[in-house]
Amino acid sequence: MSSSKTCFQQLEDLVRAKYPIVYVLTFEEERVQTALQQIARNLSRQFRTWSYPKGFSPDQYAVPDISAGRRLPPELEALAHIHAYHEPAVYHLKDFHVYMNDARVIRLLREMAAKLKDDSQTIVITSPVLRLPTELEKCVTVMDFPLPGDAEIAAVVDAAIAGSKTHKDLVCDYSQSEREQLIGSCMGLTLDEIESVLALSLVQKKRLDVDVILTQKQQIIRKSGLLEYYPSTVSFQNVGGMEYLKEWLKTRTDSFSDRARHFGLPVPKGVLILGVQGCGKSLVAKAIASHWNLPMLRLDVGRIFGSLVGQSEENIRMAIKVAESVAPCILWADEFEKGFAGSQGSGVSDSGTTMRVFATFLTWMQEKTSPVFIIATSNDVSALPPELLRKGRFDEIFFVDLPDSGERAEIFAIHLRIRGRDPSQFDLKRLAEATPQFSGAEIEQIVVGGLYRAFEAQREISMDDMLAEAKAVVPLSKMMSEEIEQVRNWAKNRTRPASRNDDRS
Repeated sequence: MSSSKTCFQQLEDLVRAKYPIVYVLTFEEERVQTALQQIARNLSRQFRTWSYPKGFSPDQYAVPDISAGRRLPPELEALAHIHAYHEPAVYHLKDFHVYMNDARVIRLLREMAAKLKDDSQTIVITSPVLRLPTELEKCVTVMDFPLPGDAEIAAVVDAAIAGSKTHKDLVCDYSQSEREQLIGSCMGLTLDEIESVLALSLVQKKRLDVDVILTQKQQIIRKSGLLEYYPSTVSFQNVGGMEYLKEWLKTRTDSFSDRARHFGLPVPKGVLILGVQGCGKSLVAKAIASHWNLPMLRLDVGRIFGSLVGQSEENIRMAIKVAESVAPCILWADEFEKGFAGSQGSGVSDSGTTMRVFATFLTWMQEKTSPVFIIATSNDVSALPPELLRKGRFDEIFFVDLPDSGERAEIFAIHLRIRGRDPSQFDLKRLAEATPQFSGAEIEQIVVGGLYRAFEAQREISMDDMLAEAKAVVPLSKMMSEEIEQVRNWAKNRTRPASRNDDRS
């Protein structure tokens, strides 16, 4: 049973049980209205909807005039009409939350609760935000109405595919895998947004295209202000080495599909990538998003913490909600240890705010069922709280060491190719031998530095340019040799290696 179907049943059960006031959190009031109309028909009750500009609809019903000739504000007049009507009914009040702090509205709703029960009436308030005064907490039942599920999205996608067949210039043949990708990419959008973005895709690409849909999801992320959207521009071909990590990731390429669920596989939780600075942890995170064709969101913990009491806790919950709304997706927490530094002792430094935010995030990591794949990267394992490393938080923990000679040659080839040079014109083995214990980032700067030398001399880059740059660079492995060896020793029996690393075997 889909989540939308479950919510429909929950809403009908509340109306059947004569709950007087139900507060539904949703952006899709039209979907809720359609559900309420069906519920009212099922229960043989009248159905009326109210909004500030239009009043009640339908409005052709007679109620006693209790205003005694005086003009009441629209919200009070709406409640007065409901109070005066005694037939079984369902009332849908749109955006009524803006009046919920009015003392008169609060008092009227409290006094009407018993009357609504006796008359088999239910007021349903729809709003995208929850504004519920303390006085009404015992009178009002709050529920979420989720965004469209697989079945509803599939119906819209199939209708768009069927409609494409009537136009000769539109692509109308899609494989089952392509159809599943389209449905999955639409998760987190409203029905109106789905219909609009599918139409936009047909206009721009002459076919239903996942990339166009992901562009629409960028709007959701941008509006939240808590997460950053990263376009998928890096492929595994741009990542040197890390054979074991790549293999592990590639075996999970289709893990978000319906086929994986039917096979009995759970949704992957995520991966923690530890290692030496500059060895490609962030690069491989971006490559995963591209390989899996999923939107990638970056969690900037600095944006989470606010100055007001309770703001930080609310921000982390909102960030989680945004990530889940655009799922399936990848949530990237770069340099994770810095974001939650001091969480163990935050009770002294910030009244426990960091600890509470971290606890909320950890609990979600453990219990989440939504297809949000977390990629956390870290340079300093000693700064990671032990709770993060326990089983169940991540599917696997990988350690990324400095590249061996073969991987260094591959990294040189990648960066030369990216900058329009043919790697076969260079002695990659010699370059690798000249850069022992160099990180991938340092190798990239050697290529860039060699290009600067050649550009200044107004000639093409040569081996001598890059060898001169390599000789001038003091690698991080020398400056921080003790720290790197400490991390290696910790990771030896606690993590999986990301690559062979023949230099250390």
